[in-house]
Amino acid sequence: MQVLVVASQKGGVGKTTTTVNLAASLALSGCRVLVVDLEPQAQAGEALGLKITQDEKKRSLGLALQLAVQGAMPDLRALRFDRSELLEGWDCEGSLHLLASEESTMSVAQNLVVAEGYKATPVLRRMLLSIAADYDFVVVDTPPAVQGLSIVGWSAGDWVLTVCNPEYATVKGAVTLRGSVKFVPERTAGECTPRYLGAVLDKSNPPSRWSGEEIEVRDGMVASKLLPFKTDIRTDTRISSAFGVGIPAVLRHANHPPGRHYAALLDEVLTRMETPEESWEVAPMIDVEQTVA
Repeated sequence: MQVLVVASQKGGVGKTTTTVNLAASLALSGCRVLVVDLEPQAQAGEALGLKITQDEKKRSLGLALQLAVQGAMPDLRALRFDRSELLEGWDCEGSLHLLASEESTMSVAQNLVVAEGYKATPVLRRMLLSIAADYDFVVVDTPPAVQGLSIVGWSAGDWVLTVCNPEYATVKGAVTLRGSVKFVPERTAGECTPRYLGAVLDKSNPPSRWSGEEIEVRDGMVASKLLPFKTDIRTDTRISSAFGVGIPAVLRHANHPPGRHYAALLDEVLTRMETPEESWEVAPMIDVEQTVA
């Protein structure tokens, strides 16, 4: 089991759409995949066509975290939702499951995590290890900003990927996040050892529409050693429309740019996971003269 965490210090950058589209791409490739929704607003669940009802609160990840923080390991197999129906019509043997969020229970879990301090940091990692044999990949969607649940999410991962937009603030946030991830092994006495995987630029524009800010952001991602992926995700209304109907764009628009871009991003992600960092290919600095030409 490999655990990939998608993180950002800023909301609205495309973190959830990145999470569900990478997860769906992995399932299409034949992998057994679990999506973990740590976001109190439950957006990953919504993006996969599921919203916990009042009667289903007992299956919420927030309640499971509450139990785990208090020393009672929950049975995650009884809590997960099977979203493999989204793969119907595709010739693949993969599966897609979800540990779903719900606002009230997740908010209580957040308060418990904060109250427990660093002792609660490894809680999600321990929970996922209890079902490690069930999955090839786990993809975790985390809340924005540096807070208790976010740190619990990073600590659960083998890899942490961050998301930027063509805005200065997102680069600064990504630099801070990368630095924070480096302190996780120390904070958990070596129990959790996530590695920073790189930054993806989401909601980008084609070169003909690059503003001065977008060029500086792209160069800033390289200069700040954020290890940006060569593939970026272009602004496309089909991504948001797919979110609205609860079907990841990589499934709903597989033969269009959104589907192709997420598939290409996944190829880069898997290559980085399998090779040493010094051999990773990163997006280059921008040649402004060539762009103008």
